[in-house]
Amino acid sequence: MPRPLKSELVSILSDLIPLASPYPPGTSVEICAYAARRLKKAGYKVEIATRTKGVDNVVAHLKGKKAGPSVAFNAHVDTVGVGERANWKSDPFKALVRGGLVHGLGAGNCKGSMAVQLWLAEEIARQGGPARGELVFTFVADEENLGPDGMAFLRASGRVRPDVLILGAQTENNLIVAERGVMWARITTRGRAAHAGNPAAGDNAILRMMRLVGGLQSYYDKALPRRKAGAMSSTVNVGMFHGGHNTNVVPSACTVEIDRRLLPDEKVKDAFKELKRVVDGMGEPRASYNVEFLTGTNGFTAPANGAAVTAFENAIKGQTGRKAKFLNATGVSDGRYYADDGIEIINFGPGSGVQGHAANESVPIAGMVEAANIQFEVVKRLLG
Repeated sequence: MPRPLKSELVSILSDLIPLASPYPPGTSVEICAYAARRLKKAGYKVEIATRTKGVDNVVAHLKGKKAGPSVAFNAHVDTVGVGERANWKSDPFKALVRGGLVHGLGAGNCKGSMAVQLWLAEEIARQGGPARGELVFTFVADEENLGPDGMAFLRASGRVRPDVLILGAQTENNLIVAERGVMWARITTRGRAAHAGNPAAGDNAILRMMRLVGGLQSYYDKALPRRKAGAMSSTVNVGMFHGGHNTNVVPSACTVEIDRRLLPDEKVKDAFKELKRVVDGMGEPRASYNVEFLTGTNGFTAPANGAAVTAFENAIKGQTGRKAKFLNATGVSDGRYYADDGIEIINFGPGSGVQGHAANESVPIAGMVEAANIQFEVVKRLLG
């Protein structure tokens, strides 16, 4: 007889928390090996996919007997670091079950969802697998680093190209079906060094940067407030500012890095062109600055009447009696790598976002049970 759902979920999560996978360094070999063993035993075709040594990802497939959609689940295995150890009231690498919660590093973000998805994979296999289509489970690293070695690698290599992508997230079992895009850019200004006692003999790169950033901010202050989509807003942030090497020297170089969050109908390439156009129009000598694109991904919105969104709405109503609630995403998920693929992308999972990246992180056991039941019902509705 299998253990009751609650006990099984707590057991899996209690196994996962001690399998350390913090970034840095982001090593995921041990935790991915654990997931791979369970999935192979359940009957899945399992691959450990690796782009960079030590940064493993698990991809598991289970096909139905009839044609149908490919539905992929995803949870990231990496966590942030422990931070200040004195802030933890328990061992961050040992699951503490107390007061209806499981405490430990990554309990909410994202090992709680990983535990639910591992149970889901095994339970579906126990009941004969999907009747149609394909079921895929992915457990990936490099999410906390926003890096290329996790879900980005699985998409680029063609290993995971689903019709529906369901990402584990701390949504308190509500839905996130839209995310903003993100564009990062770097501006570098150049000047001429001189003694600070005679600044007129030099060309101050920091002052040039201040003029550029001031003009850029003035432009965005007028342009961005008009760009809204429901609760989502288009935003800009100057995240880093570096210049000079000594107080008594006129600085010859300065750099800033800029974060732009884009509405789903804004495109990364257009956002970069806009930034560069504004900077180029400020009148600084062209040879005295450079605008460089760093990285970016477009946003996405799942259709309100999509099969997966509808399945979740019905499953949430059937399992809990409440109407599905749609949340506004502040950050970005690994779903961003599939933003241009025309698929349904949904973030869903137990736990509250305020718990992620915090000392004494925890996830409610009742929330894990509810998430498991809802997602099992979703799979039944999509794949039979």
